[in-house]
Amino acid sequence: MSTAAPVPLDPEAFAIHRAEVRPGVQLAYVRENPGGFPLLLVHGWPETKRIWWRNIGALADAGFEVIVPDLRGFGDSGVPADGFHDLAAHARDLHALVHDVLGHERCAAVGSDLGGGAVQDLGLRFEGFVVRQVLFNAILPVLPDEYAAAGISNEIAPAVRQAADYYVRQSRDADGLAAELDTPERRRRYVAGFYGSRFWGTPGGFTRAEVDFMTEPFADADRLRAGFGNYESAVGTIPLSEAPRFFRVSDVPTMALYGPDDHVMYRDFPERCEVAFRDLVGPFVVPRAGHFLQWERAALLNGAVVAFLRDLL
Repeated sequence: MSTAAPVPLDPEAFAIHRAEVRPGVQLAYVRENPGGFPLLLVHGWPETKRIWWRNIGALADAGFEVIVPDLRGFGDSGVPADGFHDLAAHARDLHALVHDVLGHERCAAVGSDLGGGAVQDLGLRFEGFVVRQVLFNAILPVLPDEYAAAGISNEIAPAVRQAADYYVRQSRDADGLAAELDTPERRRRYVAGFYGSRFWGTPGGFTRAEVDFMTEPFADADRLRAGFGNYESAVGTIPLSEAPRFFRVSDVPTMALYGPDDHVMYRDFPERCEVAFRDLVGPFVVPRAGHFLQWERAALLNGAVVAFLRDLL
């Protein structure tokens, strides 16, 4: 089995399906190899389902039913009528897609960044639904006492704080930032920085053509602005749909990986994972990977996912 089959930079490389998963919430998604064990791949920001283009074919070939949605407000999915962009809203959307629309009683899930947070909420909110999860460079539970007891500082590291200007603007001045990004070109140039000059990814991890492929969905003003809502909900600028399930240690069996070339994620991500997940494989540090490990080290991630989940097939 090939673990990194080449795939063209084509938004239609895989068939795109659409479903109204909840009232006013339409999700677009890829679904390959129906009938295999369901495997949910969840993107973060500034990503869409396209970030998984190097993973879908290999994981489908391995025997999984690979389900890859655009989260609400991203890519080909609709901007939600309810105005919510928080973890609980994403988790309920994902459950509605996989359980209600596609008919699965359980699944495995892979996620990073915002998508990793949504996967964790999904597993805790719907007990037994996520039987295993693979996480990398993801937001992690808020566990100040547990981290402190393990000798992990709850202070934001200076290097991460320096890189967080985008977070402040997107969470507290989203309208002002959106007004500055007033053309498709400016919006794409802004997002392109996260794949290059902001050093989220490993150096040289994306060609110019690949950056263009990843940023094209963000040319749309409404979707870029909706993406900022995920940051606004995190700091309370806009209301939550409900409280997140993000304040307890998780019992969901977890494999954790970490791309160390990421300049925005916690530098102590591996140590935090050892506290946050009670049943943990890893964490494994992956050289030559940053925030976008599923693209930068696709073959490695594909092989690790297959090894961790093989007995479910």
